[in-house]
Amino acid sequence: MKKKLFKQLPKVDEIIKIPEIIELSKNIDYFNFTEGIRDGIDYFRQGIAQGSITELHLKDVVENIKNNIEKKSQMNLRNVINATGTLVHTNLGRSLISEKAAKNVVDVITSYNNLEYNLEEGSRGSRYDHIEKLVCTVTGAEGAVLTNNNAAAVMLALNEFAKDGEAVVSRGELVEIGGSFRVPDIMKISGTKLIEVGTTNRTHPKDYIEAITENTSILLKIHTSNYKIVGFTKEVTNSELAEIGKENNVLTMEDLGSGVLVDFGKYGVKKEPTVQESIASGIDLITFSGDKLLGGPQAGIIVGKKKYIDRLKKNQLLRALRVSKMTLAALEPTLRYYLDEREAVSEIPTLSMILENPVKVKVKATQLVEILHKNNVKCRLVETEATIGGGSMPGETVKSYGVGIEGNPIELEREFRLGTPHIVGIIRNNLFILDVKAVKNDELHRLAKRAVDIIQK
Repeated sequence: MKKKLFKQLPKVDEIIKIPEIIELSKNIDYFNFTEGIRDGIDYFRQGIAQGSITELHLKDVVENIKNNIEKKSQMNLRNVINATGTLVHTNLGRSLISEKAAKNVVDVITSYNNLEYNLEEGSRGSRYDHIEKLVCTVTGAEGAVLTNNNAAAVMLALNEFAKDGEAVVSRGELVEIGGSFRVPDIMKISGTKLIEVGTTNRTHPKDYIEAITENTSILLKIHTSNYKIVGFTKEVTNSELAEIGKENNVLTMEDLGSGVLVDFGKYGVKKEPTVQESIASGIDLITFSGDKLLGGPQAGIIVGKKKYIDRLKKNQLLRALRVSKMTLAALEPTLRYYLDEREAVSEIPTLSMILENPVKVKVKATQLVEILHKNNVKCRLVETEATIGGGSMPGETVKSYGVGIEGNPIELEREFRLGTPHIVGIIRNNLFILDVKAVKNDELHRLAKRAVDIIQK
């Protein structure tokens, strides 16, 4: 019996002539295409040998091969529909860049470009020249330089100005960011000695003043962008720290974490300190992220007084931390939107989602409910609270809406997550919810179709 089944197994040469297999070959490289076929045939060969397969049909073999090829054609880094209600989702890629920024990235990386070439002079140029003036225009800074993320920006600045010296920081600001990266550890790598002042909940100007010695290189303020301390609290403002630094001839630096360039308070959302306000406070150097609340690609941006920025550009560590052409290509269009705040709010996805009218979100969720009801999916409209997320605005939420789907929430969560398209939702109060706040309009019907397929199955 087994011998007969083995003989019935199709050969690779026969499979690749089947029309539906030929069609799949157009979207995958030859190696993974043939591997998918071999793996599909091997699955049945092993089943026959083990006795678990007692009859063989060509359509079953072809179906198994098709599934293998489709899996192998998928990239490891792929699109996900974010139905979690977390807007700047660290695990799902943080901020979305605008379509204009995405197009500029494609235009730049699919052709040669002037990354380090001065077209006017016909000589070698600097990659930072493409962006520095724009950063300064938007923020009001004298100078700017970029690194590959904000942790790198902090490390570079500390290495340049506080190596073998001391950096004074409030105990309440010794932040740990995602992946267990801690500010004290970054300081150690930079060759800087940490001097803690104050207490977890209260730090006063005199704490900094009393900590200053001949070894003090930097007075450092860190914005607690992924947690907040409430109750009996006191912190030293950036203006106060700048004044202390000036009076004692010590450089001052502020790590804002998330680079906010718009006053959210004007739009009814909790106000976050802006980069412009930090510069106006008199702080010498400010570091912040290019993604998160700024809404661009991952990058570390350092702005401040020109004499300090010029020193950072000469630090040999900068080459190891420098940004790529893709980052520059995405960041420039993003920053150009900030030349007109109205454009930034409407065109940068992160900002538009945060400041979006909840009525529009409810309309989107209602639309999804109606589609699902028409297809006999038992669900209901639910009011939710979307979080900003991504190490920014801790605990802050904005009103949102979602669709609660009836059924086993654990099984539903798994089915939506593993299917195509991959949809990541949330379980709350024993209900599986698709929060539509971060779901793009063009994703809504794909999400609905997937929901119908899952429930009907």
